[in-house]
Amino acid sequence: MSPSPNEVSREAGRGVRFAVVGNPGGRRVEMFSDAVRAAGLPEPRVLPWREVLVASSPRFEPGEVVRLDSPGEDDEVELLLRGTADPTRVEGTARWYARFTGAARQVAEAARAAGATVLDDPDELAVVFDKRLCHGVLSEAGVSVPPSPTSGPKAPPVRGWDDVRALLAGSGGLRRAFVKLAHGSSASGVLAVEAGAHGRVRAATSVERTADGLLFNSLRVRRYETEAEIAAIVDALAPDGLHIERWVPKAAQDGRAADLRVVVVDGRATHAVVRTSRSPMTNLHLGGIRGDLAAARAAAEAAGVPWQEVLGLAERAAACFPGTLCVGVDLLPGTGWRSFSVGEVNAFGDLLPRLTGLPGSGAEGLDTYGAQVAAVVRRRESAAGGTTGGGGTDAVG
Repeated sequence: MSPSPNEVSREAGRGVRFAVVGNPGGRRVEMFSDAVRAAGLPEPRVLPWREVLVASSPRFEPGEVVRLDSPGEDDEVELLLRGTADPTRVEGTARWYARFTGAARQVAEAARAAGATVLDDPDELAVVFDKRLCHGVLSEAGVSVPPSPTSGPKAPPVRGWDDVRALLAGSGGLRRAFVKLAHGSSASGVLAVEAGAHGRVRAATSVERTADGLLFNSLRVRRYETEAEIAAIVDALAPDGLHIERWVPKAAQDGRAADLRVVVVDGRATHAVVRTSRSPMTNLHLGGIRGDLAAARAAAEAAGVPWQEVLGLAERAAACFPGTLCVGVDLLPGTGWRSFSVGEVNAFGDLLPRLTGLPGSGAEGLDTYGAQVAAVVRRRESAAGGTTGGGGTDAVG
């Protein structure tokens, strides 16, 4: 007797075998492994980044599903990628980008040659990890983003503070702008710069500059009030590549600036968190705190913006990268919650412990990693002739 479609579906799910390129023992790998085990699937095979970066070619098995995880939180890997084992150093992101994207392409080529499936398209990762390119792709697709003079591959490079100063000056200038490392993450090297009256400038940033000119990330946002200090930081960062975008005033929650991180898995917005801060940077490791998602939804809808439209914006941003299973999209709510734009798309934006799925998302009761495992199983079930489920670009409420 032939198996029923449901039996075929269950068998297809049980046949999923994951291989993870990541840092063994790291939070991300452990949380993803927990999700795989919770789904009743075999323990993922972990390929350490430190071995992938020095080996000629990683090895994969036919049929494996290959996940590229963040190479962060490992000093040895940091040294291989950036040339320094100190994770607090700001410089070296251009080298990091070249080494990481090269390794990602090597992994993908080896996996595909072995008959494995890759969840993270390396060419898309190369765009996501270059804020200038990512901004250009989103803008070209009609996704709302802050105005930027460095958007797209044809934009002129920012050579140093003089270029930034010129963009800030004059009636047509930006006046208030974020200056970001093109390949930075976790607010590393970000400066929120303001040009005031009489040519005065000031900046808020997590960058700490030592007396000998070295740059370090600190866990607090500090303010620089002199142009000489700001210029020295920007000039030191410029060789790694800089992206500039208008500093759009954000909506507030409980008197704190607020934005949203929305995780999109296989085309669906599955998880969302509000981040609030008294500084321009809302990153949680810089003192930001989680806000009230229900209050944010109520504020948006009271301002005439349907919640489905908010989540749909994140899904449209993610749709620009169809070869990548999961991204974290940072949404910037404008003053009064009356408008939204996309600040960034994060390839590794899923580290949100204890956060479960949105109602109606298909990820209820699952964390971000559980949602990704479930999406892969659904894909396998669909290919085997079982239920289709998941996927799609419809917004969820």
